[in-house]
Amino acid sequence: MATAEQPRENTIVSEPATADACKRDYQAGADARAQMARQEARRK
Repeated sequence: MATAEQPRENTIVSEPATADACKRDYQAGADARAQMARQEARRK
C-alpha cells in the first residue's frame, strides 16, 4: 500500500512495452470499448 512517504510503483515504467504486453492491454480493454460503443450508439 502506498503511503505519503512512499508512492506507488509506476507500472508503466516497470513493465517494458512489448508486443505481448500491448496485446494483453488491448484484450483487457475489450469490455470497456464495447461499453463505450453502446453508449455512443444511444446518443445518435
